[in-house]
Amino acid sequence: MKQIIFWLFLGLPTIGWGQTLSGKIIDDQGEPIPGAYIFFHKTEQHAHSSVFGEFTIDGVAEGDTLVISHLGYKGKTIIVDNVSEELLIKMDEQVVELGGVVITPELDAINLITKLDLSTNPVRSSQALLMKVPGLIIGQHAGGGKAEQIFLRGFDIDHGTDINITVDGLPVNMVSHAHGQGYADLHFLIPEIIKKIDFGKGPYYADQGNFATAGYAAFQTKDRLENNSVQLEYGQFNTKRLLGLFNILSTTKTHAYLASEYRLSDGPFESPQHFNRINLFGKYTTRLGNEDKISLLFSTFNSKWDASGQIPERLVSVGEISRFGAVDDTEGGYTGRTNFKFGYVKKIDNSAFVRNDIYFTQYDFELYSNFTFFLLDTVNGDQIRQKENRRIFGGSSEWNKTFHTDRSNILFKAGLGIRNDRVKDVELSHTLNRATTLEYLQLGDVDETNLFGYIHTDIEFGRWLINPVLRADHFVFNYNDHTDTLYQTQSAEKSLISPKLNILYNQSKNLQFNLKAGTGFHSNDTRVVVARNGREILPMAYGSDIGLLWKPFPKLLVNTAYWWLFMEQEFVYVGDAGIVEPSGRTRRSGVDFGMRYQFGKPLFIYGDINYAIPRAIDEPAGQNLIPLAPDLTATGGFDIVNEKGFSGGAKFRYIRDRPANEDNSIVAEGYFITDLNVNFTRKNVILGVAIENVFDQEWKETQFATTSRLFHETEPVEEIHFTPGTPFFIKGSIRYQF
Repeated sequence: MKQIIFWLFLGLPTIGWGQTLSGKIIDDQGEPIPGAYIFFHKTEQHAHSSVFGEFTIDGVAEGDTLVISHLGYKGKTIIVDNVSEELLIKMDEQVVELGGVVITPELDAINLITKLDLSTNPVRSSQALLMKVPGLIIGQHAGGGKAEQIFLRGFDIDHGTDINITVDGLPVNMVSHAHGQGYADLHFLIPEIIKKIDFGKGPYYADQGNFATAGYAAFQTKDRLENNSVQLEYGQFNTKRLLGLFNILSTTKTHAYLASEYRLSDGPFESPQHFNRINLFGKYTTRLGNEDKISLLFSTFNSKWDASGQIPERLVSVGEISRFGAVDDTEGGYTGRTNFKFGYVKKIDNSAFVRNDIYFTQYDFELYSNFTFFLLDTVNGDQIRQKENRRIFGGSSEWNKTFHTDRSNILFKAGLGIRNDRVKDVELSHTLNRATTLEYLQLGDVDETNLFGYIHTDIEFGRWLINPVLRADHFVFNYNDHTDTLYQTQSAEKSLISPKLNILYNQSKNLQFNLKAGTGFHSNDTRVVVARNGREILPMAYGSDIGLLWKPFPKLLVNTAYWWLFMEQEFVYVGDAGIVEPSGRTRRSGVDFGMRYQFGKPLFIYGDINYAIPRAIDEPAGQNLIPLAPDLTATGGFDIVNEKGFSGGAKFRYIRDRPANEDNSIVAEGYFITDLNVNFTRKNVILGVAIENVFDQEWKETQFATTSRLFHETEPVEEIHFTPGTPFFIKGSIRYQF
């Protein structure tokens, strides 16, 4: 143990016994393949290829055998004929074969699931990207342009309060947002350029800080395109989409491409949404002579829409309006985001590298809503505007070092970073017809900074992996209230330490047990922080998981976990009302279960079932339910992959009835929705048909227990207000690749 600690902190050279074999794994384009699994049969040692595709194995002699595997590539068996020379291994891509998948002894081995799902059923809309995370369900309730509502592990996460979301290291969650804390809008991302989705549930990960309580989702875009392509989609409700993917530069070590998307839709509503969105995304990557990697990313998008809003159940039940009608159809909004990111991976030697990222984001947001109609203003109505102009500056640096001995492998990471949000004129105002400002309810400037650092260590010995983690965060909150006639900067600071410990036991290449425990946090809005003079502003989350990842048969992958999560007191800023509501302490526990099965070569069957018990701790029994928190959800379906030019599949999502208020006297109805898609490929042309809600179910996509009053009513009414789910919807597509 003393020797291990000595290596960790002083980084002394590794002591090895026997000859050491070095190798590099590349694809058919000569690009390095990170994360490949290398198994040495004689000693049962293993290694993983680095970000540069490199690996080392100790104790290798001529004639020994190595087995190399990686999802999406043909497995290889290599007989070593010269230990003194670097081994160059080229892997060929192939249609996914579940039988060849190895459960690697890594903390993120569970990401096999999203790799499989992306390979067998690529995502075709930015709205559906998050649903690639097993157990996560979304809902849209504002005309297609607003960030989706998220449900995961017994949480109504709203738009991102308890899940950390990133794209190539760019933060997606917005702190102290005009509409809601953690607001995460992924609509700037074009789904066809997604290469990988990392995810994790619970607060157990060193590099995941603010909002990573229920979990995290990290999207990684492609460094290069397989080909150029243009695609046109057309569907019901005046839905159109034009997609273009173009290689600008492609050499052995340098790649650059441009992706563009334009989308239009009126939706099924009686008042057309007039939704339109344009996206541009560009990426440049190059590898220098010493294998250093430089990447530049640029993206911009803007979106406009109208919305019919959430409608009261009472009007629909008496037939006064239809499910797709409106009380106030002047809702809607505008949002835009531009990102710049520079990344530099510096190779120090064969066992160490430093990853550096710097980014800048310009973000604009304007949203008009009317949830209560004429409850507060019986003459003009209760329409509100939420608006902000934001700039985000940030960067991080992470040092990675690997140590090898004949008995253990140690991976050490240390990271530092900063994020600064400068939000000008973050606003909540009372408006009329999206034209007249009647009253400013909240108006001010936010300046919020998060400094962070972490230490992460993977210690592998035998079949065990021990992962102790320590993370530190420091926040500085500043707010200038423009509704106050006296100019002053209200400020507060807070620091916290988040320890975590993960333990894995790898029984074999087909079975892994895991035990995870740790603390995390979800910050509060700056306006809440300064209002409470810095008290109770970073409540902690305490969690634990015990689970397994198992291949009981070659073509069956099963994952399951029992989990528990406790949340301390939170004071939540309600952006729609400009008030602070204490939510109290909460406790959630549950079970996740998932399976992936390959039947023959082309057919993949999958399913995820998630059960949770969410409760408020400080409330009496019968009054301690958490509104809109789901207790039972499920997703699943099947995919047929590349069978004689045909591919397609069907998928479903299910959410059970759940309480809309604390005593379940108002119920949010559940739903079971099925979607279908088929694609035909002939040479360079792909024809596709997609159907949403195949059985034309009448369902409520999002629901809230809301007290409202209509213009002709004398008393307010509390009941379900909802946004209807999409009815039967069919669209076709044609894609040309060149």
